[in-house]
Parts: sequence; structure tokens; C-alpha cells
Amino acid sequence: MHLFLAPECAPFAIAAMILVGLTAIEILSMLLGFSLSELIGKPHFEGHDGVLAGLLSWINIGGVPLLILIMLALGIFAVTGFAIQTVADMIWTPLPAIVATVPALVVTIPLVRRSTRTIARIVPRDETYAVDTGDLVGRTGTVSIGPLDQGLPGRVSVKDAHGNWHQLRACAAKGESPLPIGAQVLLVDRKADIFIAVSAPSDLVRSDDKSSTEQHP
Repeated sequence: MHLFLAPECAPFAIAAMILVGLTAIEILSMLLGFSLSELIGKPHFEGHDGVLAGLLSWINIGGVPLLILIMLALGIFAVTGFAIQTVADMIWTPLPAIVATVPALVVTIPLVRRSTRTIARIVPRDETYAVDTGDLVGRTGTVSIGPLDQGLPGRVSVKDAHGNWHQLRACAAKGESPLPIGAQVLLVDRKADIFIAVSAPSDLVRSDDKSSTEQHP
């Protein structure tokens, strides 16, 4: 604990505190029915040349949502920095903050690249920017965060025509009874980035289940 408060660990302590704050904000946003990382989206650097653009491409910036990238970098930087200072303290004394920051950054960059490449294989399947969201109207899904009513939006898990899953913000249609978590719903409309859902007809649900079974024998 004394290292966390030590001036030599100030950059790593600040990174850790920012990470905790961003994590809390992301959790709160999900409880309110949306994801801050999804709202911010991914950074794009297509068409840019030069050393900086090459470095950004190498660490896979644009492969994951920007917020996730920042949180990964902060977490790895903080853990690496504290590890360096702990070892230095055991051997002799903590290094000056500016000296410890250099090897921490050197270790952080390749670790961020490796982490983002792993996460990029998973995250895009759960984001709505992979397809035109308007194409998802008319599809059925399952309430994952709810219940859905006419108040704050919840979440509906929907599979697109390519078999990718999306977590969509949704509310129940006007006059519709609350739709509990696990309920099968039909997306009938969209207002801005919020979908309007009704209880899915049983014959439509059976038809979707049959199609899914035929595609995955």
C-alpha cells in the first residue's frame, strides 16, 4: 500500500484510478440500458500514413471499441509499473517515476496489442456497427436486460442474417405489457438507436427455432 501512495508510483496510481472510474461508468451505463463503449465505438485510422499510423495499426487500434482499448492500456500500464517498482523496492529502492514509466510503456504496448487481437475476435459479434441496424427491424430476439417497458430501455439479444449476435437497446411498444428477461420478442420499429419490441408470436418463434436447427444439424 505504501508504494501506491508513493510519489515514485504516481503515474501508475493515476492510471489505476482512471481505470476504476471508467469501469464504474461503464457498469452504470449498462444498468441504465446502454453501453458507453458501444456508444463511443471504434477509432478509425484508414488512409493515414506515417510512423504513428503504423504504430497505431500494429497495436490494433480500431480492432476494439476505444473505451476497451483505453481500459486495457491503463490496466496493463498500472500493473506493469507497480510490478517494476515492487521489484526495485525489494532490491534497493523504488525508481524515479519518470524512469519507471519507460520500461512500463515498453511492456504495455505489445501486451495491449496481444490483448486487443484476442478481444477483437469476440467483441465485434456483440456490437451493432457490424451491420445496418435498420436491417434488424423485423427480427426476433431475447430480452437480456429488462424487463422491457415504456421507461428506460433494456437490452435484447438479436442474431443478424450473418449469424452475428447484437445487444440492442430496446423498449416495449406502447400498450405492451412488460417483457421479462428471457422473453422472446419481435422488433417492430426503431426510434433513433432504440428498438421497439413486442412479444413474439409463438409460430414465429417456432419457425426461427426450426431454421436455426436446420442451419446447425
